[in-house]
Amino acid sequence: MGSSSPMERENQTRDKNFLLLGFTEDSEMQSFFFGLLLSMYLVTITGNLLIILAIISDPHLHMPMYFFLSNLSIADISFTSTTIPKALQNIHTQSKLISFTGCITQIFFFIVFGCLDNLLLTVMAYDRFVAICHPLHYVVIMNSCFCVMLALGSWIVSVMSSLPETLTVLRLSFCTNIEIPHFFCDLPEVLKLACSDTLVNNIVVYSITIVIAGFPFFGILLSYFHIFSSILRISSAGGKYKAFSTCGSHLLVVFLFYGNGLGVYLSSAATSSSRMSLVTSLMYTVVTPMLNPFIYSLKNKDMQKALGKLLRKIMPLGDATTAKLP
Repeated sequence: MGSSSPMERENQTRDKNFLLLGFTEDSEMQSFFFGLLLSMYLVTITGNLLIILAIISDPHLHMPMYFFLSNLSIADISFTSTTIPKALQNIHTQSKLISFTGCITQIFFFIVFGCLDNLLLTVMAYDRFVAICHPLHYVVIMNSCFCVMLALGSWIVSVMSSLPETLTVLRLSFCTNIEIPHFFCDLPEVLKLACSDTLVNNIVVYSITIVIAGFPFFGILLSYFHIFSSILRISSAGGKYKAFSTCGSHLLVVFLFYGNGLGVYLSSAATSSSRMSLVTSLMYTVVTPMLNPFIYSLKNKDMQKALGKLLRKIMPLGDATTAKLP
């Protein structure tokens, strides 16, 4: 029997369905995870939408920091929506299937919005650096045109970074083992299932990770080194507190994002346990985007005021409707 041609192997691969093994086989535990994921997803969508609407509706928040925050909220909604709806569908229908096309699509958008989160956090760190270290030049440097260019550039770079990682998967062929021990198509797990050489894929993945994750993280650390140096030179205690409070929420989000992200890859490198990787990925893909709105509104008085105004605008609509009812 002759071996199949590359074109035939490609068609066979694209006709395949992958199996997302998810969290557990236990039906009762599946119901628990369905409720947990649905609750967290709804909180994530609601919290980030409120942040976006509050920023749009309040003129006092039409500033670079909040412009980037609204983009971060959009990225968080999209990042979570890439994986959770499919996981919920599979649990609800008792199905584990995801098509090859669906898997590739999920990989592409997961990388796009993951990179976007990373780049926006870097841009926000630069914004805080200019605000604290060069306050007299802040308005000139962080003008509206430059802010739009930074945000648009982050979106474009994220898409361009995801394309090579995703397109190189199309050259792979997959054998009989198509079970992914995850609730979504995680690229490292998909590459493990390939029965063709993945050297090119690994080179592309590691190269882009260094450029898109490593350099921005170094930029964030450098920005905050200069920020803290400037804060320590402030003479008044009140000035120091105000400066720290404006950076605290962003720094906490940075630690959550990179801490969970590093946890995923370090745990997968240190142990072969797919269960550990599953838990850390859940933190990275769901918990962090859910917590971001709470972190940014917890100690931010301007954001709290804007959210209060927004909720007061929304609530009377419900009261007025109720009052008209017989």
